[in-house]
Amino acid sequence: MSRSDGESGTDSTTTLSFDDVRWTTCDLEDFVNLYWKRVAPQLAAEGTDPESERPPYQWFRDHDARSFLAALRRHHDLSFGTFWTEHLVDQAETGYEWATTDEPTIDALERFLDRRRARYGLATSSVDTVRTRLNLYVRAYHEANETGDLLTPVQRDGSAPAYEAVDACYAAFDWLNEEAPRTYSARTLQRVRRVVDAWYQHLVGRRLAALNPASGLYDEFKWESQGSSTPALSADQVRQLMQATTTTAERLLVVALAGWGLRANEVAALHGSQFQQPENDSEVPYITFESRKNGPGEVSVLYGLDVFDVRLDELTADETWTGYLFPSPQGHSPHITRDTVRNRFQRLAVRAGLPDRIEGERPSPQLCRRFWYETYTAVLEGVLDGVEEIAAEQGSSDPEVVMQNYLSDSRSRHLRREFMRDQLAAAFDTD
Repeated sequence: MSRSDGESGTDSTTTLSFDDVRWTTCDLEDFVNLYWKRVAPQLAAEGTDPESERPPYQWFRDHDARSFLAALRRHHDLSFGTFWTEHLVDQAETGYEWATTDEPTIDALERFLDRRRARYGLATSSVDTVRTRLNLYVRAYHEANETGDLLTPVQRDGSAPAYEAVDACYAAFDWLNEEAPRTYSARTLQRVRRVVDAWYQHLVGRRLAALNPASGLYDEFKWESQGSSTPALSADQVRQLMQATTTTAERLLVVALAGWGLRANEVAALHGSQFQQPENDSEVPYITFESRKNGPGEVSVLYGLDVFDVRLDELTADETWTGYLFPSPQGHSPHITRDTVRNRFQRLAVRAGLPDRIEGERPSPQLCRRFWYETYTAVLEGVLDGVEEIAAEQGSSDPEVVMQNYLSDSRSRHLRREFMRDQLAAAFDTD
């Protein structure tokens, strides 16, 4: 259970981990953040300027980071070359193209960013992210109001009535509400709203504006993320499944689906060689995949390693074992099929006394996997709640900024994993 050498054949090559990224929820801004937060530091450590030197495909291959490129193409139909040109290069210090040519407006925007950088000690990549969000609003304002002058409507001693400034601001967000969701997620639009509110409040505080036209946006535009139409098992139902198991194979089946979030076909083909134990004891074991439908090539094993170990002991006692954790009893193939996983799960669900239908759906591995995703989402919210105080101390209205900029990657991973372990333990505790 040790990590194998990278494909480049060098022990010094560092593997980039995206095991905590759910690619299907990533919009373009998320990909930009991932580049500056994870890819760029590694490039810089190797002597490459991440702002001016585009890494080749082979670099991503050598660092086991091809999932980043694959997800970028799959979900946004972008090659890395196009992504680099259209979404990264403009954020380098060589300059930035605002969606307006009005010089007073640009000056007010840049002064706001300069003060954020100086007062809060934000990294360049964080300032770039705020700039991108502001520019999306500037573009929307220009599209909705046919002007790039954002200052005149709110200026002190101006002749225009206050309601016109508010109407113009709301018109911009109406445009975002209709057009931007095609490219940007609800989460990003919520963040745009926050930074726009902060910019106008900054202008008011500096006596550069008479009012903040964005102050009522929180009640007007909710931009709630739409939940999945797929139901999920509850923690109690997962516990019922575990209590109904009679063999280690059945327990491993439930753990793999609900504790590791694997798909039915991935469970069916699980092989002992996929389980890796990092050399650093502070890290957790993980499962590697050569390819997946989408997402990362590695999955952390935060719970259930003891079940895996018992299953391994059972199987290695057979000298004919070929390494698959769920070998086929018929022998036609080395492991069971996805349909067999589904059939075994549904028989177990009947034995556990689960309802015939859960929100209209028959109990299935997919509902088990959805439990994992919903648990992980709740964990992220819990972690963010826990760092809100730190965010306030740092002058940030968004606790995710603290997660990204003030906590090390290892500390951030540790927090998520500890929360996740607690949640999974609550579901799998059968005592």
